[in-house]
Amino acid sequence: MTERLERRLGTGDAVVIGLGSMIGAGVFAAFAPAARAAGAGLLIGLAIAAVVAYCNATSSARLAARYPSSGGTYVYGRERLGDFWGYLAGWGFVVGKTASCAAMALTVAAYTAPGLGRAGQSAIAAAAVLTLTALNYFGVQRSALATRVIVAVSLLVLAGAVVAIGVAGDPSASRLSPFPGSGVLGILQAAGLLFFAFAGYARIATLGEEVRDPEHAIPRAIPIALGITLVVYAAVAIALLLQLGPTALGAAADPVAQAVPSGLSPVVRAGAALAALGSLLALVLGVSRTAFAMARDGHLPRTLAAVHPRHGVPHHAEIAVGVVVALLVAFTDLRGAIGFSSFAVLTYYAIANASAWTLRAGRAIPAVGLAGCVVLAFTLPLSSVVSGCAMLAVGALAWVVRTRAR
Repeated sequence: MTERLERRLGTGDAVVIGLGSMIGAGVFAAFAPAARAAGAGLLIGLAIAAVVAYCNATSSARLAARYPSSGGTYVYGRERLGDFWGYLAGWGFVVGKTASCAAMALTVAAYTAPGLGRAGQSAIAAAAVLTLTALNYFGVQRSALATRVIVAVSLLVLAGAVVAIGVAGDPSASRLSPFPGSGVLGILQAAGLLFFAFAGYARIATLGEEVRDPEHAIPRAIPIALGITLVVYAAVAIALLLQLGPTALGAAADPVAQAVPSGLSPVVRAGAALAALGSLLALVLGVSRTAFAMARDGHLPRTLAAVHPRHGVPHHAEIAVGVVVALLVAFTDLRGAIGFSSFAVLTYYAIANASAWTLRAGRAIPAVGLAGCVVLAFTLPLSSVVSGCAMLAVGALAWVVRTRAR
């Protein structure tokens, strides 16, 4: 039976869920492929990604205040641009962030069991997905509390890592030479890969139907979460580059653990796993809510719109997402998951900015955000662009078939 979700979350809970989505695999995994693409120029890429993320956050906040219901840009695109664009945004979000869930789970495995082979790490990743799916099943309040603890521990570990590198490491500005170390294309590619790490504020918007006073809470929560994340990312990126240099950073599977003194490495590995678990926890929550909203409108199987009579969560959608991600980790690697997810999420935010443009107030920010999303999406690695376009084509074809059938 389809029902409305309960409004249980406050502004602080929404901020923590956003932080739990952003401060995770982005810190511990995305800097390595970004360094391979741009060298020390990843710092410029980080700034570009932050500007695009800010525009997207502002557009999302304006739209969330107008349409405070589950679904995020799926709802905004439908209301402002038409059913097809809302559907395409929802399709891109569900498919792309399912890949993000796989990336988070694989990061957990890479940091906790670096010596295991692919099969062993895939098993650990699948176990992490299924465990957190079970936690979400028993209620969003319990998930928000767990995320709050995870974010606090993760921030302490990252702060300790940056301080340890500065005090006991061997940081040197000479490792940044030559700067930026890459051309424009490499920097833009790094920005697209790093954007993957900033996308967590979407989780706040997709919880619009479960946040108290969403017209005020969501616009406050998004910039707070984004600002905290940018400060953390910049500090970690600079510390890693000064300690390892672009070449070693690009080659490292676990760069933060390698950059700190050896005695601190086990703590960093535990913190990396915990941070990635925090991202995975919030991502499964957000993807299931978008699937719930699309199912409620008939774009996905109706059974996914069921709400648990006791726990008040879309339990069928959560189980479906958890099972799909647990299967996906057996067939993809971390870099591929990040690139594919980035393309899909940039498409999602391009539609969000186009939707915000129709509000007519303050059009400069959505215009910059839309242009930034398109440029970053099509400067990603070619494999990510091709697979992303194929994903959009499959979604569009499904829309045409379903519409004609009706």
